[in-house]
Amino acid sequence: MSVALTTQSGPLAPASVCVYCAASPGNIPAHRAAAVSVGAALARAGRTLIYGGSSKGLMGIVSSSCLNAGGDVTGIIPYAMAATGGEGTGDGFEQKGKLKTIIVKSMHERKMKMAILAEGGFVALPGGYGTLEEIFEVTTWSQLGIHSKPVILLNVEGYFNPLRMFIQDAVAAGYIRQQYVELITFVDAPSDCSQESFDWGLAMLQSLSTWNSAKEGLFQWARTKL
Repeated sequence: MSVALTTQSGPLAPASVCVYCAASPGNIPAHRAAAVSVGAALARAGRTLIYGGSSKGLMGIVSSSCLNAGGDVTGIIPYAMAATGGEGTGDGFEQKGKLKTIIVKSMHERKMKMAILAEGGFVALPGGYGTLEEIFEVTTWSQLGIHSKPVILLNVEGYFNPLRMFIQDAVAAGYIRQQYVELITFVDAPSDCSQESFDWGLAMLQSLSTWNSAKEGLFQWARTKL
């Protein structure tokens, strides 16, 4: 799938996309297959992958898939992790092919840098505590009007169904307003389709291209937006 972006002065470069996911490969083949699909789709669409810089786990699968398909990848690594090999970083990972690694001072700076570089939005594959933290942080920033970018969760094998239920429960309890539910887009595979063979990358691109900002009713932050 290819989506043309144009202005009066000519075509725009496809916007980069930040992908959040696990630094572990997990034990579910469909999750790994989805990571391959997402990386390859970003490369085909000419969208730079922005991610946490790990060479292992689903993070490594996404980045290697994007690179193998001829795409551009930018990884953001805190100095402490780069120095100690945390999250699978190591020798020879600084610059390879179309891979660019940016070293930052802290986890907070890492997340901010990823958010700024992600011009086209945020996509999440399955992951653990870190992935959930990142999803909620950028969603909160969207609610506050700090940015106006899509937050898309690829619900492979229903992995994010508990999160979807949590949001519904929070709305019912009066902690999340109904209009804020749309700040997160859940992408599901058809019920009659194999989760492992479904083209999650194409579904991601379609969701990014059709997303509309839900600005009405959002708190507007006074500071410079991301």
